[in-house]
Amino acid sequence: MLVVVLAAGGFLGWQVWGTDARARTRAGQEVASMRANWAAVPSTVGASTPGAPIGVISIPKLGLAWPVVVGTDEDALQRGVGWYRTTAWPGDVGNTAMAGLRVTHGSPFRGLLDLVEGDEVVVETARATLRYEVVVPASQLTVDKDAGWVLDPVPGHPGAPPHQPLLTLTTAQDLVATGERSVAIATLASRTDR
Repeated sequence: MLVVVLAAGGFLGWQVWGTDARARTRAGQEVASMRANWAAVPSTVGASTPGAPIGVISIPKLGLAWPVVVGTDEDALQRGVGWYRTTAWPGDVGNTAMAGLRVTHGSPFRGLLDLVEGDEVVVETARATLRYEVVVPASQLTVDKDAGWVLDPVPGHPGAPPHQPLLTLTTAQDLVATGERSVAIATLASRTDR
């Protein structure tokens, strides 16, 4: 019985802390590599290969700089913050939506619920640096995991044509698996083209 308890504790410890440490190291290397190569590598606009890196998301308040990858399946979220391929490219008019884990594999969105209105979120791509400001904090918007309206071009207004670039960030509501998601929405405050 003791061996089973120790083994289960070791596995849980690895899932929570071990995967975080490994993912943070890998994410730091990926971010540095992307930033160094953007001048020499053509833009990846329209990238469709699942897991392919397309940019960097930084949230200064959280001390976060994390790669953004194509897709939101389990493999993609273990590699970085996932970009929903059905949403707008970062900086384009419409809703750019991204998902991140709160626990394990680096826990990039662990502190997402700590953001308040006006906090900054920066997305860098090969084309531009985009500075967004939070208008709806994740602590104020909880939805069912199947609530696809948050991914619409204008969240909450199905069929409405978009008029501005938005950024929607989704993550688990709780630190354990539940059917709810916390959602932050930000508007583009400034854009600096490369």
